[in-house]
This record gives sequence, structure tokens and C-alpha cells, in this order.
Amino acid sequence: MTDSFNTPKPIFGSEAGSKEYAASLDMADPLRALRDQFIIPSKANLASKTLAKPGLSNEPCIYFAGNSLGVQPKAVGKYMEAQLDTWSGIGVLGHFIELEGSPLKPWQLLAEQAAGSMSKLVGASPEEVAAMGTLTVNLHLLLASFYKPTESRKKILLDWKAFPSDHYAIESQIEWHGLDPKETMVLMGPDEGEYEVKTEKVLSIIDQHADDAALLILPAIQYYTGQLFDIPKITQYAKARGLVVGWDLAHGYANVPFKLHDWDVDFAAWCTYKYGNGGPGSMAGLFVHEKHGRVDYSAGEDGPKFRHRLTGWYGGDRSVRFKMDNKFKPIPGAGGFIVSNPAVIDLTTLIASLTAFENTSIEEIRQKSFKLTGYAEYLLLKDTTDETRQFTIITPADHHARGAQLSVLLKPGLLHKVAERLQNAGIICDKREPDVIRVAPAPLYNTFSEVWTFVDTFKSALSS
Repeated sequence: MTDSFNTPKPIFGSEAGSKEYAASLDMADPLRALRDQFIIPSKANLASKTLAKPGLSNEPCIYFAGNSLGVQPKAVGKYMEAQLDTWSGIGVLGHFIELEGSPLKPWQLLAEQAAGSMSKLVGASPEEVAAMGTLTVNLHLLLASFYKPTESRKKILLDWKAFPSDHYAIESQIEWHGLDPKETMVLMGPDEGEYEVKTEKVLSIIDQHADDAALLILPAIQYYTGQLFDIPKITQYAKARGLVVGWDLAHGYANVPFKLHDWDVDFAAWCTYKYGNGGPGSMAGLFVHEKHGRVDYSAGEDGPKFRHRLTGWYGGDRSVRFKMDNKFKPIPGAGGFIVSNPAVIDLTTLIASLTAFENTSIEEIRQKSFKLTGYAEYLLLKDTTDETRQFTIITPADHHARGAQLSVLLKPGLLHKVAERLQNAGIICDKREPDVIRVAPAPLYNTFSEVWTFVDTFKSALSS
């Protein structure tokens, strides 16, 4: 994907292999102070709970699993305390009253507070974003509105290795319409022997199904390989051929810049607990382009006209919400897709996590990400050849075509041994069977020195 800035790939000099060089990169890092806003699990805590060899120090672990669950922002404790004070102090009035000194709006406005902050990370207006539900539930709600199969156009184009929850959601939506997923799901995968799904192949498959496909939905970043798709190009191409286009931003939210509105994406959904650091299972988000969220109030006695969706009370405009007349008047924009009363505690942790982005921008985060993953790639490949290397980096080499993740494919039989060695050293990565370790240095809190230590330990594990 072409970023808003044409950043060349980082180049590291002859001294880049030293620990001192890594430390110098940390000293020059303009975002280094942001790490202090997070609580990094200690090696001692991890040893006492999960590691085979106890006795490690109280120093922070090396946490490279932000693509699965980000670490806890320090602001969460403060915001949770403020929320509990509101609940205990004024009870139900917390829906409408903002306590003096609280960083949180009244409960009725909390979802809007979160949506306003999230909109900056996805390139949308606040009205095009809603904080609600969880990723898969939101995908179901969006598909219920945007997947309208006809006799001639019913197929859905999707990733060949979609995250299982996405695959299940799409499959069940197809079955809900009485259709056969085997005939209706078109899986787009890489060519034989490759891992990256080239943009040209995606476009060619769109052409093949321009007359029988209703919808295209892809992950912004493929969870297994770490590939970042060319969202603007694919979106424009598919829409020009009459397809509705949606994106799953699960691994892209708070990781790479988006311009969902400008790119004319129809809808998108994301979770917030990975690079967004919102907490395990934290409240998710969705995007609906403004043209799909419009409400026509001139329809007369039948009430306002709006895009069909599965509706609920909290998607109704606050001005008439408490009239209880069972005449649904949706909030214009994505807010009209909200179904239930959003969980206040979940919104609190989400809003707290978003404060970490107030002192930077997604573009600055992306710049550091280029350098972190570039440095990891450089060190991994340093002093190796195709013949001697016991692994392959299956994430695209083009740093504009990836986020803050490198997927390292090990030779068969090495995964569990290497993963155990890393964990015993207090280095947390995640693995995907059968042979992939996903390494995700998060720009908000990870350092170049941590990258150096990871690679040193990783290569030691392979050599032993």
C-alpha cells in the first residue's frame, strides 16, 4: 500500500550489528518517551506464571506480541478509578452528569468520545466511526447491512487464509441467505510457492468475478504473513466493477495509517486490543462511509429513510431515545449502527488506551515502525545466506507492504524449541502452527535494543 509519505527503506551501516548501535538508535528515537506510558510485564512475573525456569530478574520482558494483545497503558488505572467513582457516587445519573475533574464524559456520550479519538487513527470523520461490540459481532452487523446477494451477483471475495472468526462469519452469513458457501466464497491466495498475494492477482480475480460477485472483504494486514494490502487501489478497482468493499482492520488499527473516507471504503471493522492496547476483548470499532449513514427525514408519515441494518435502541437519536414510542430514528452516520447500550467499563479502558496517541500521530508511529521492523529484518538476515539460513521471512520485503510484524517461517521441527528458548529468556512472541513465529515490535513501547536482544537470542537458539 502506498503511504501518505514516500519513505525510503531504512539503511543500516556496517556497525549496525552491535548492541551499542542499537542503543544509539534508541537515543535518537523521538518517540522513546512514550514507553513510559505503558506497563511492561516483568521477567520475574512471567517466570513465576509460565516459564519453565524461574529466577529471572524484575526487569521488563521483551514484549513482541502486540499483534495479539498490547500491554496495559498506565492511564487505564486512572480512568478506571474515575469511572468507578462516578458509578459509586451518583449511580444512574452517571448517564447524564460529568463529575468535576473526570477525564470521561457522561455514559451517554462515552461511545462518541471513543469514536472521535479512533477516527483519527483510521482516516475518517468522527460521525463515520462507532465504538461498539466486538470485531466478529460488528462484522456480522455490517454484513447484514451490506451483503445483499441477488440471483446474478451473490459471491463474496475473501482472503484464502482469513482469520477463522472472519471466515466463520462470512460463511454463516452466506448460509443465512440460503446459499452454499462452497459455491459462493471465492478465496484469494498467493501463487504456488509464494506467501504474498500480489495486488495484480487480486485485481485479476475481481475481473473474473465482476459479474457474479456482490462483495469483497479482505484483511488490511494478513494475520499470518503480515502482508499489508494496497487498500486504495483494490477498493477503487472493485467498486468500479460494482462490488461493495469492506476491510477488516484487526491487525492494521493503530498500526498503519488509513484514509478510509478518502479511499471510499464502504465499511470496515476492527478490534482494539492489539496495537491499540485497549485490553483483552476490549470494545471494538467500525466505520461506515458517510454516504451509507445518511438519514432522510423528508419521508413523511412512514418515518425517516435510511440504509437497512439490524437496529437497536442505542442506535437511535438521543433527542427522541427516551420517548419510548418505538419509532426508530437513527443517529446519522455510523452511530446509527449501534445496537445495544455500550459497556461503560469497556469504553473506559478503550478511551484510556487512546490517550497514548495524543502525544504523537499515526504517521510518526509508522515512521518508527519502518525502522524497527527494518532493523529486525537486517539483523535476522545479517551473516546468513539462502543456503545456511534455517528460516524464511514470509512478510513482504517492501516495507510499505507490511506493518509492525515480521513472520518468520522456521524449518520443520524447530518451532517449539526456538519458542521455548525465547520464552525462557523473557522474550514474548507468538507462534502460529506449524512453523511460524510472529515478531511484532510495537513502536509505542518497544526499542531497538530489544530488537537486537531478540535476534541475538533467536540466532543462538538456532545454532544450538
